[in-house]
Amino acid sequence: MALYEHVFLARQDLAQAQVDALAEIATKIVNDNEGRVVKTENWGLRSLAYKIAKNRKAHYVMLEIDAPGSVIAELERQTQINEDIIRYMTVKVDTLEEGPTVMMRKQDRDRERRGDREGGREGRPDRGDRPDRGPRRDREEGAE
Repeated sequence: MALYEHVFLARQDLAQAQVDALAEIATKIVNDNEGRVVKTENWGLRSLAYKIAKNRKAHYVMLEIDAPGSVIAELERQTQINEDIIRYMTVKVDTLEEGPTVMMRKQDRDRERRGDREGGREGRPDRGDRPDRGPRRDREEGAE
């Protein structure tokens, strides 16, 4: 059997439970047709580079699939029919990626950076704590 990565974009107005249900439907299609979904990743709600069907954002979901080509044809046929999916792409790959994909690692890095801004700055002074500058009114008073 061949290995595939199938990514689909779901409408922005769907709830996360509905997006998960779409992933389950795709998994069921693959499993019912003698294929196997190796891994499912939900990349979350992300901005699009341009509007697609009046959507500025979309829920991204990726499935790693081990199945024959006929299963992928059926999956794509069913995906085209579904109104909640605005785009999809299936790519045949030589090997499936071990561990989290690049998109998931990028999200982890972004979370770490946001954590730094939200108070995790040990040893780094805040802008108001800079020793080379006092409060603004002191500088204004000294200038007069």
